[in-house]
Amino acid sequence: MFATAVPTASASPNSSAPPASAAVPTATVMPLTGGTGGDNSPLVLAIDLGTSGCKCALVTLDGHVQGWAFRPVALHVQGVQAEQDPLEWWSALLAAADELLAGDARRRQRVTAVCCSTQTEVTVCMDRDGEPIGRAFSWLDARGAQAIARRTRGRWLNIEGYGPLKLWRWLRLTGGAPSGTGRDGAGHMAYVRDHLPQVYERTHQFLNALDFLNFKLCGRLCATQDSILTSWVTDNRDPARVRYDAGLIRMLGLEASKLPDIVGSTDVLGPLRPEVAQRLGLSPQTRVVAGAVDTSAVAVSAAVRDYETHLYLGTSSWLGAHLPRMRTDVRHKIAAVPCAVPQRYLALALQSTAGANLSFLRDRILFHPDELASDEEHPAVYEVLNRIAARVPPGARGLIYTPWLFGERTPVDDPLLRAGLLNLSLEHSREDIFRAFLEGVALNTRWMMEPFSRLLGRSPGTVTAVGGGAQSDVWCQILADVTGQPIRQLAQPIQANAIGATYLAAVGLGERRFEDLTELRQTRRVYEPTASLRQLHNDQFETFKEVRQRLAPLYHRINRVSSTGAPGASGMADPAGVAGGAGVAGGTGGTGAKGAEGVAA
Repeated sequence: MFATAVPTASASPNSSAPPASAAVPTATVMPLTGGTGGDNSPLVLAIDLGTSGCKCALVTLDGHVQGWAFRPVALHVQGVQAEQDPLEWWSALLAAADELLAGDARRRQRVTAVCCSTQTEVTVCMDRDGEPIGRAFSWLDARGAQAIARRTRGRWLNIEGYGPLKLWRWLRLTGGAPSGTGRDGAGHMAYVRDHLPQVYERTHQFLNALDFLNFKLCGRLCATQDSILTSWVTDNRDPARVRYDAGLIRMLGLEASKLPDIVGSTDVLGPLRPEVAQRLGLSPQTRVVAGAVDTSAVAVSAAVRDYETHLYLGTSSWLGAHLPRMRTDVRHKIAAVPCAVPQRYLALALQSTAGANLSFLRDRILFHPDELASDEEHPAVYEVLNRIAARVPPGARGLIYTPWLFGERTPVDDPLLRAGLLNLSLEHSREDIFRAFLEGVALNTRWMMEPFSRLLGRSPGTVTAVGGGAQSDVWCQILADVTGQPIRQLAQPIQANAIGATYLAAVGLGERRFEDLTELRQTRRVYEPTASLRQLHNDQFETFKEVRQRLAPLYHRINRVSSTGAPGASGMADPAGVAGGAGVAGGTGGTGAKGAEGVAA
């Protein structure tokens, strides 16, 4: 019930991978042209850590990306256990930064700040010596489901697994509640408390991924108001004063001393550690700005004004908009929660798989490594798919695709839904299937947009598209036609996380204001809905919703879940390879479904 409004993009899920290809390289350096202010303009070293790896970018204070480098990071999955090595994050950060900064002393001298945007719903257990105790819990790790159930359930009456009074308290104070899947900070900490008592005793601080990188950079132990969010232990009613609530901490059975201090996303935490500055060849006066989790950073770069809506198209997708007050739509799993912008909340509605459908098509259908596979080099798959889809008539000749490879979260929270192609006939070819995949994600977005618009109390208007999928001209036009909303394509949509982190650093350094950021946004094109296609897509949308209504009972029977929480014989634990996909639709990499499954949306 209370799942998914805070994606931490696939699934973080994150936008830190390079453009997708058949294999993920060990390092990628992309020198980019453009920029303002001449060769002496200040630069921010923007860190973008996702599930698939770590990207480092050099960005001017006005948001012009000068270059970037990427290093992959392994994800270790075994059943419901999913982990990453925090020290491998750090090694990837150093290696990518070395690659980016190597051999250019003048460029290094221009770096005035470092700021991070990271995947979230990640938990690092750190000891008193500042070392991680084993691997970190990934946002995909569901070991805490039973531990969190023991804390959320009531003695007599329960609403979808939550005691009514407990649920009321969580919603009133935080705007959300712990996820029943155990895939958030609350679930991870509860699992450590109940099942790893020695680790719990050794843990000095529980940290999110952002908090860990900031500690490694400058030595300060702290969390931002968005990185601590899905621990569900903070009173969020005043966005300017997010603070711990002793009662919520007791509900999880934790010690308050194991939780880090809370700071703002634009706070300057201090200078780089001397050894880090020396390693990277940067000035020891280079400042570390607190930064934000990926959803908050994307929102800062895409649409910072109140009610202005953005759509992230990565492995997963989400709609987001800043609001002046906290709101929660329990029925449709949408919540407005603390974010990087002072005095504001970020409304988020998450869908489990968007670009993951295209990576599934590429990796499991077109180029699956079996006897039918060719030894030929794979083409630039997504570019080819775009060209093919563009020549298929709108409506995909009657094909309907439902993109629920990993279940769905908004506007229905149903992990047992599955993807499917309907109305396939001998007249169709794979060209029609390609178009149907793109239209299916667009129809799903329209489905999510209905309750999201009601939460905003207005039409979303022009929607800013970011993420790897937003690089596709044909997909942006399909989204405009299917949703009926203009779609704004940014000049560098895949760099949204890095640009957002840079803007936060610029504000923290006093060089920019949040009010300035909309004017800095660089638009490549705005796609207007095609009026002549309105009725076609209206009919298509009604059919799409009817398909879900009619097939949901069948999917529930096929994919029934056992009492242990494992899918039945026909169920799929990770049908799309979401748990570590190699980037989709131009390469957003690991963001995917890594979103905060726990937001009481």
